Amino acid sequence: MFQALFQSFTESADPSHGAARAKALRAELQRLGLHGFIIPRADEHQNEYVPANAERLAWLTGFTGSAGLAIVLADHAAIFVDGRYGLQVRDQVDARVFKPLDSGQVSPDAWLEENLPKGAMLGFDPWLTTPASLERYAKAARKAGADLAPVSDNPIDAIWADRPAPPLAPVRLHPRRFAGVEAKRKLPNIARALEDCDALLVSNPHNVAWAFNIRGADVPHTPLPLCFALIRANANPTLYIDGRKVSEPVRKALSALALVQEPGQLAANLQTLGGAGARVRFDAATAPVKLVEALKSAGGQADIGADPITLMKACKNTAEIAGARAAHLRDGAALVNFLCWFDANARGSKLTEVEAVQALESFRRDTGKLKEVSFPTISGAGANGAIVHYRVTERTNAKIGKGLFLLDSGAQYEDGTTDVTRTISVGKPSAEMRDRFTRVLKGHIAIARAVFPKGANGAQIDSFARQALWEAGLDYDHGTGHGVGAYLSVHEGPQNISKRGACPLEPGMIISNEPGYYKTGAYGIRIENLVLVEKRQISGGERETYGFETLTLAPIDLACVEPKLLSHDELRWLNAYHARVRKELSPLVSPPVRKWLALATKPLTRGA
Repeated sequence: MFQALFQSFTESADPSHGAARAKALRAELQRLGLHGFIIPRADEHQNEYVPANAERLAWLTGFTGSAGLAIVLADHAAIFVDGRYGLQVRDQVDARVFKPLDSGQVSPDAWLEENLPKGAMLGFDPWLTTPASLERYAKAARKAGADLAPVSDNPIDAIWADRPAPPLAPVRLHPRRFAGVEAKRKLPNIARALEDCDALLVSNPHNVAWAFNIRGADVPHTPLPLCFALIRANANPTLYIDGRKVSEPVRKALSALALVQEPGQLAANLQTLGGAGARVRFDAATAPVKLVEALKSAGGQADIGADPITLMKACKNTAEIAGARAAHLRDGAALVNFLCWFDANARGSKLTEVEAVQALESFRRDTGKLKEVSFPTISGAGANGAIVHYRVTERTNAKIGKGLFLLDSGAQYEDGTTDVTRTISVGKPSAEMRDRFTRVLKGHIAIARAVFPKGANGAQIDSFARQALWEAGLDYDHGTGHGVGAYLSVHEGPQNISKRGACPLEPGMIISNEPGYYKTGAYGIRIENLVLVEKRQISGGERETYGFETLTLAPIDLACVEPKLLSHDELRWLNAYHARVRKELSPLVSPPVRKWLALATKPLTRGA
């Protein structure tokens, strides 16, 4: 499994093609009468992980991060990435062709205002653009005295000679024992949530998968069938999915829930609704302009807002929570087996980042339950660990020498999705490393121990994780936590813990707890567990209060901890967590691994 993913990744991440492909794109744009083109890292659903045939940004530039955007004009081009990918983009992209820019400092809109020539016609793909994005681009173009032009066919597709075919992975029914609630109960609840709309266009395939209790394999790392759905307030829903992916038994089950049609029929159906004056809710985060315009052009009303399924999906039910706990127990045993193996093989050896990834995946496969890794494993030795979303390639594959090794990984099991990061010392860590690691740990513990009133959001909690770093003049440039799905996306909204985390945290939500610290050119530190929002009873409390249950079970490297920096309460939390890890995982591993685990989770004292 890993080798195939590794090969496909390394083939796409090649900056040497940038100049030739940009030249070919400019020639195609000139043929179309366009002066520039916007290339988002997106498919028709704004997925984080996209099928190979939608990896246009990676094919053009070499950049393989999960978020980014390029703009190619007649005489220059730029690529925009966020703070997670500042180092990666410079490693993967030919900066002589595409100027790397931090989107947090220079937005694509601002760049267009300054660089788009007056009278220019800027092309965009309406299938890959959301209404909000289009509005920003249009405003920038107007200020530059230019205009936007939708394309009927993406010009990159015309020059991408060996572009892969669209995926046709079989659709599977997701069993009720994992889903918890039957689709025939979910769909009426969704219809009732439409309020003053006649229908909901479900453009996010994660939401379709949850609502219809189906899974697939059209994109890497997430068990998604690429599809759309139309859920009506007073009529049966329609599922739009390529029939070649649907077996007869699955079709029979889905036909009992909805009308099953080909995706090519969706635009025409929206035009029919528009002709009847219908008001349709479109998801602001994922709806393509192409479908919004299909409704509006026929006279319908487009209500751009939040898909109500997103919040329903975020709050896990009893079966999904039980599945998450089972998945983390299984995954924890696999990770402990790996950590024991790593301890025996990394000290003074020639172990490489790729070999560590392969070994960890083999331990997860040994569970007999692994469906897929939930994202490309981040295996960063030394300076590579400072690249927040580092992806090892044949060119960058480093030996794991003395210092810190950062391993961020996860798995997809049918009962749950995992994501865990551990920073491991190889040899004796320096005093600075121990200081930074312990400050990150203090932030991790602050989140794990947090209690907060109903209605509190991730932005209010985010600073808990940063206080110890801030006190030393340090910080990190990513959010502290992202939502996680139930055998769905490892990065799920709307819940998160970040400076922009506006969604109130509610019971049943699963979120990561992952503060970090990154010293460019030296090392990276991140400690990540998944946590579950749960109700808390506080004696004498006057408001409904929530807290977190930690789901992830894996040792935290004690060699990196400076006990004197921990308070008594923090030390008590760490020892209690390790006691739980030892108790729950010891029965699941062999005697030699059990012995290693006992040492790795031994109680720590401030005098150590």
